[in-house]
Amino acid sequence: MSDYAVVNPATGETLAEYDTLTDAGVESAIASAHDGYRVWSRTAPADRAAAIRRVAELHRERREELAAIIVREMGKPLEAALGEVDFAADITEYYADNIDKITGDTPLDILGEGTAVIRRSPLGVLLGIMPWNFPYYQVARFAAPNLAVGNTILLKHAPQCPESAEALQAIYRDAGLPDGAYVNIRATNDQAATIIADRRVQGVSVTGSERAGAAVAEIAGRNLKKVALELGGSDPFILLSTDDLDAAVQAAVDARLDNNGQSCNAAKRFIVADDLYDGFLSKFTAALGEAKVGDPFADDTVLGPLSSLTAAERLDEQVQRAVAQGATVEVGGTRDGAFYPGTVLTGVTKDMDAYGEEFFGPVGTVYRVSSEDEAVELANDTGYGLGSYVFTTDAEQAQRIADKIEAGMVYVNVVLADSPELPFGGVKRSGTSREMGLLAADEFVNKKLIRTI
Repeated sequence: MSDYAVVNPATGETLAEYDTLTDAGVESAIASAHDGYRVWSRTAPADRAAAIRRVAELHRERREELAAIIVREMGKPLEAALGEVDFAADITEYYADNIDKITGDTPLDILGEGTAVIRRSPLGVLLGIMPWNFPYYQVARFAAPNLAVGNTILLKHAPQCPESAEALQAIYRDAGLPDGAYVNIRATNDQAATIIADRRVQGVSVTGSERAGAAVAEIAGRNLKKVALELGGSDPFILLSTDDLDAAVQAAVDARLDNNGQSCNAAKRFIVADDLYDGFLSKFTAALGEAKVGDPFADDTVLGPLSSLTAAERLDEQVQRAVAQGATVEVGGTRDGAFYPGTVLTGVTKDMDAYGEEFFGPVGTVYRVSSEDEAVELANDTGYGLGSYVFTTDAEQAQRIADKIEAGMVYVNVVLADSPELPFGGVKRSGTSREMGLLAADEFVNKKLIRTI
């Protein structure tokens, strides 16, 4: 079977296979993006914005078709797939709407006479290595800001998402971007290394696992290339006080089960104050146990299959290893093919593998704490540092905790609140960069000083 194939995880059926690029094809793709850069970077910002806005419009016009593709590719429930298409359109449109802020000069206050400005200009060809869990959203938050500043894109999607990758290529073509501005490539890992090393390529962005990020960063470092990393997470959900326990539990459920539990910034570790612990655990366990597992095209499905049989087997192995090491399964924990139910673990201690692992699926671990300080210490006791969630009725406590949390993002009394204008990214083993918001458009630019007397 080809490395690039659509395998429906709900059925195991191989629906389509796609050829991997030849080495000559890789060279042609790089040359196309390099030639396209000469045209796109010299295109007026207003004209770039118009083309990017058309990309957003085409997402909306083709939303049902696009959504159905990723349901087949990676098992995302249809409602969530439609929501992802809409969000990708919103992100893309945001950069079209803010093109003047992205490309405009920034004046500097200077000590001497004359003027000084920072002028943002593009770097050139960029390689994006994207994951399977959000085939449209991930591309939008990398491609849109970088196209807005005038860079061109080589886009290597996950091998299990070739159909959605082709659909995106068609959108960028039909939106009127010049040849080479956005080039979909079905490359091997060895070919990706060759692309990174090529002198015509100026940077690489990776969204994926820690292992993938480390491998790409090593190659980029050897070749003195700028690299942006968006990696995994084991985000804490801290619950210290609430006026509505049911609402807090629902927020926890929503934060854990989004995208079949396969989201880097999903809440995964639930850290609950002692006086709320028993009630929270009872309600949280019941809610995860009741989350319907089934056909991702069905309206009432909450959890479709995981992205692949291999992903489900890996998650199951983690859960079974946690149990063998002394953890307790409160609900779930039984795999059925690529389907995995909502699962709750308790009794996880620092000496267990599960304490430091990321569960990339609908598995939550619940911890009891006796104080604010203990909650913060446990939240930070991880190699990851992507997002975090704090639920409390004490506004001053929320700000204290937000200051202390070692993460790129802190959400207070809210979940699933990502928005195009809000930067996304982490610290520690969760990455080195920011996507979305205006900060995303500063990752791959030359911040050129122009000093005039």
